Amino acid sequence: MSPYARPDAPALERLNQLLSQVEEELAGWRNRCLKAEQELGQGRGKGGPSSAELQQVRQRLTLLENENQLLRQRIAAVKEYVERLRTRLRFVEEHGAGDAA
Repeated sequence: MSPYARPDAPALERLNQLLSQVEEELAGWRNRCLKAEQELGQGRGKGGPSSAELQQVRQRLTLLENENQLLRQRIAAVKEYVERLRTRLRFVEEHGAGDAA
């Protein structure tokens, strides 16, 4: 390295490369967003879902979310029950084995 060379030149070059890559990535994302917005605009013009259909979908979604919550609660209860059974089984195995011998 010459005495006049900047010691941070390699780091700055690497940073410049990274910034170029980020710039390319952002350009790609921008293009994807513009394309999606364009497709969305076309979908609205082609007679997208009506407000009544959207309302039905929202109601169905609410019902499914409630059902999902109920199922989660049932699964949690079954897990607790299975754990109690496992505990009882361990107890029986530990204490019952001595009586059988």
